[in-house]
Order: sequence, then structure tokens, then C-alpha cells
Amino acid sequence: MARSNRSEILDPYEVQAFHVMSRTVRGCWLLGDDAVSGKNFDYRKDWIENQLRHFAAFFGIDLPSFAILSNHFHLVLRSRPDVVDTWDDTEVARRWLMICPERTDAKGDPMAPSQAELDGIRNVPHRVAEIRLRLSNISWWMRLLNQRIAQRANNEDEVEGHFFQGRFKAVPLVDEEAILACSVYVDLNLIRACVAETLEMSDHTSAQRRIESVRASKQTSEEQSCNSLDQESIDTPTPTTSPQTRRPDAFLSPVNLNEAIATAGPHPSESGERCSDKGFVAISEEAYLQLLDWTARQLASEKPGKTPSDLPPILKRLGLSPTLWFTLVANFSEVFSTIAGRPEHIDHERTKQTGRRFYIPRHTRMLFGQAA
Repeated sequence: MARSNRSEILDPYEVQAFHVMSRTVRGCWLLGDDAVSGKNFDYRKDWIENQLRHFAAFFGIDLPSFAILSNHFHLVLRSRPDVVDTWDDTEVARRWLMICPERTDAKGDPMAPSQAELDGIRNVPHRVAEIRLRLSNISWWMRLLNQRIAQRANNEDEVEGHFFQGRFKAVPLVDEEAILACSVYVDLNLIRACVAETLEMSDHTSAQRRIESVRASKQTSEEQSCNSLDQESIDTPTPTTSPQTRRPDAFLSPVNLNEAIATAGPHPSESGERCSDKGFVAISEEAYLQLLDWTARQLASEKPGKTPSDLPPILKRLGLSPTLWFTLVANFSEVFSTIAGRPEHIDHERTKQTGRRFYIPRHTRMLFGQAA
């Protein structure tokens, strides 16, 4: 069966969320312990994560979740043309030149663009318009990400040819249920694959980065509390400022949409670490991590037992039964092969170019029907 044209589902003019996946060639574990070559390539996972950090800081695309395994990686991406629209021509040019620099330093990192380099883009209207679209285009994110990892790995191995297997896979996430289930599916990938036993041990995942940030924040709060008590006892001035450390999850989208209190709009981030400060699901970060932990415990094969009746509040609000939830998280890619969401929501979606309806497998419709 021929693959659909990417333009049928991707539209850089729209805010869209996607589950994206890329796999290395021929099933080789070129990002971990490779049995074919007998080499360990775990350090290449750092290459990918560092690129994700860099892209999250300069693209007009949010990164809610990621997981990097030994022969493939998963991302949840959300295009943000509304954020790109808030950038002037100089900012558009600057960001693109930080992604595709004309000059790099001794370490290979991009150097701040010169005025002449900026002028080469911002003074050419059609060039600026083209780059605006690229900055919110998930295809460009994946094109450059895979290209750079492949070139670096091939140079290291002194080989030529493909590093990743064909095109990346992209599945649109059309509703909150799909985004939540997919994010949990991505974050639990290592646990499901029996690579890690806990969320904390799930290396190179967004879940691990969020947990590290929570722990760092608690530790900082405790230290500040202790320092405050010490200062009171010795009656000396307390410093008004302290060095700010980068949160391990600073490049990730925040979890909570804060729909009840946040104003509408793009919410571009001023941190310089990510595209926007808009969350991706209507629960707190703490509740999301609790949902991850709760789901991981139920999915663990060594802990058989009856389906729990104490559903987390978010699942009750979304009307997701335990059976449906565990099926989505354990088999997300099988349940949703081309587009993800409730069948009644997918039925309203159309392809971007030809306006055709999306096919929903019978087993997917039955799954949601039985859970209703």
C-alpha cells in the first residue's frame, strides 16, 4: 500500500499535534548495544537529546514528550505558527541562522548571526515568508534532526547510506484524549520494553527530565528554607539574588494548559529554552506524573491483578475506562496507525489536499464503542 503524501496531514499554517517516530535501518541498534557490530552507541542518544534541546529553543514547535531507545525514538510535537506570527523579521532570521548557521565556533556550535547574515534573510520578503513556514513545519524539524544525526553517525563509522529507515512516521493527534494517551505512551516506552523498571530510571525520556526538575525544585526550596533560618540566627543581610540553574525540563512544553485562568493566545516563551509556555493537557504536572506512575504499575507484567477501580480524576473527566486507557497506552501505534483521537472526532477531520475522510479500523471503533 502506497504511503500517503505528507502534505495530506501536515499544514504549517495550522496548530497541530503529532506523534512522530523514526527507526534506524535494518533493525540495527545503532543508538545502543548493537549485536551486529558489537559496539555500544548509547552516547548517540545524547546527540539526539541535545539536538531536541536546540531545536526546541529556536523552532516554532512545542515538544511535550520524547523517548529515545536503542533503535528508534518517539516524539510528541505541536506546530505553533501562531507563535511564529509574533516574531518580527529579524527574529525569524535570527532563529533560522541559529538552526542552520553560516558560522560555527570551535566546538561546532552556531555563532550569533552578524548583521549582514540577518540582512540576507530579513531584507528579502519571499525568503522571510519561506522561513516563517519552515520554523513551524514539523517536516523541517524532522528533516534536519535525522539528517544531522545520520551524518554524524556515518562520519564516525566511515560509511555512507541511510541511517534511518525511510521516512519518519507522523500520526495527527486530534483531541485531548489522544494527546494525553500518546504522551503517556511515549513516556512509558522504556518501561513497556522492559528496559527500565521505574520512571526515574527511564533514561532519555521527558518523564525522567520532569522528575529531575521536580526533585531539583524541592531541593532548592529546602536549601532556601534552611538558609533563611541560618540568616535569622546570625542576623546578617541575606543576598537578594541567587544564581539560576537551568531546569532539566526547561526545553519541554509545560504540562498544564491552565484553561481556567490562562488567557487565550500563543503564550510565546521568554525563557529562550522553548517555543511557548502553553501546556498540552488540562492537568497539573504533579497529576501527570502521578498518572504516569499509576499507569506504569498497572502495565507491569510482574504485577498481575484485577483492573483497578480508582481511576485518576483526569480519566474520569475524559470518560476513559480502565480497559480503554490501558489498551491505548500499551498499543497506541496499533490502535491509531494514521490518525489518533476518538472516532467521532476523527470523522470530522479531512485530509489537507484532497479533503478525503480518514479510515478508522473496525477494531478501533469497537474499542471506543465498548468503552462508552
